[in-house]
Amino acid sequence: MTNTKGDGTKENLWQLITPPGSSAYTMYKDDAHNPPAIICQVGSTQLKYDMRAINDLHAMLKKHGDWMPLGGADEQKPAAEGTVEAWGRSESNPVGGWYGLKKGLRGRFGVYMPPLMEVLGLAEVEHNPKNNRMRAI
Repeated sequence: MTNTKGDGTKENLWQLITPPGSSAYTMYKDDAHNPPAIICQVGSTQLKYDMRAINDLHAMLKKHGDWMPLGGADEQKPAAEGTVEAWGRSESNPVGGWYGLKKGLRGRFGVYMPPLMEVLGLAEVEHNPKNNRMRAI
């Protein structure tokens, strides 16, 4: 499991590391955002994901029943089929498209959400230099 500090509030951020261990970032829950969001701060860049992603991703992984490649990609780049990233922007997911809420910065779902899922005890995530996968716990 990823080592982290914080409890996911704006005052006590989750301090996370990408699956390969190459970048540190923070996340917190913003219940006042419409819709409620997970705010992800990577350096000076702020990404926002619909908070529903936590439960929806866990349910999808449970149904999938096996390891799934992460496949992180920026919004402007296509996501590889069969990856967490592709699911996070698919019209067939429960929100009918992007979980990312900030146009132009809606991608990287398969990079930043998996470590959070791991910290929450909902998923197991690989931490290799490349081609990481995750599965539901």
